[in-house]
Amino acid sequence: MTDKPIETLRAGLPDPHLTPEDIAAMFSVPIETVYRWRKQRTGPPGFRVGRHVRYDPAAVRVWVQHQEATDSAA
Repeated sequence: MTDKPIETLRAGLPDPHLTPEDIAAMFSVPIETVYRWRKQRTGPPGFRVGRHVRYDPAAVRVWVQHQEATDSAA
């Protein structure tokens, strides 16, 4: 299995970045949780494109690995 970024299609164009809704679906959490993570700076790092928040799949992957390492160490 190759380790390539998740790509979703929106309006027929490839989008290499994830939306808050994508993050909520990935982790099976409510969208409100994703926004709270962003506000508290505890979730995966996101960035703004105009008024829209997007997430780099590679940065999300690093965040998950950090969460797993932190959880294992506890």
